[in-house]
Amino acid sequence: MSVKRGKRPALPGIAPSKDVAAMIRVDHAGEYGAVRIYEGQLAVLANRPNSKKATQVIRKMARQEQDHLKAFDRLINERRVRPTALAPVWHVAGFALGAATALLGEKAAMACTAAVEEVIDNHYADQIARIEGDDELKGRIEAFRADEIAHRDEALARGAEEAPFYRVLSTAIKAGCRLAIRLSERI
Repeated sequence: MSVKRGKRPALPGIAPSKDVAAMIRVDHAGEYGAVRIYEGQLAVLANRPNSKKATQVIRKMARQEQDHLKAFDRLINERRVRPTALAPVWHVAGFALGAATALLGEKAAMACTAAVEEVIDNHYADQIARIEGDDELKGRIEAFRADEIAHRDEALARGAEEAPFYRVLSTAIKAGCRLAIRLSERI
């Protein structure tokens, strides 16, 4: 079998597609960003004696995000998808967002989680609707979407909407997430 220069061989049962590569790239970047957000939140809240319960909740969410990231790490390698070149930006920005919202308090940290997960819920729903013929990827995204919805619901139950300047904070975080998605799909 000869392969044209610059082309990747098709994986058995999976048609190579720029759209699927972009999905994997952006989801990998998003899960990496989520891990960094939780690391930033934990760096601030883990040392606060009154934040023990919030820290436990965030640690659980962080473990799930780490599992999601590991799965997308595998997909990046297995399907030979170029990761985003913006990873160093998301490394810093994710941690900074997590730490900054945690410095505003537990409810602001939860507002951050609720805003991010709302955008990711919609993002994953859009991807699920567009995926055809790739049951493995679709199933993985559906499972991860369920986790993201649970994170959002937990954050709302823990007082996200009671955070200072909730609407402004939520709107800004959602806009940043949407921009990060657009950029990571391409760059």
